[in-house]
Amino acid sequence: MQQQLMEILVCPMCKGDLELKVEKEEGGEIVTGTIVCKECRERYPIEDGIPNMLPPDQRG
Repeated sequence: MQQQLMEILVCPMCKGDLELKVEKEEGGEIVTGTIVCKECRERYPIEDGIPNMLPPDQRG
């Protein structure tokens, strides 16, 4: 995932602003980490460079 993507993403639950917490980065790409909503505190994982922005009850 490119960090610039954070400029257009909002929380799918409450439409709040998001905060990025990077765990692993390679060549300018975020490989693993977490996106956290500043409003409702919902957490969205980033795995293998892909952010999972599905609501919690729809993740598999």
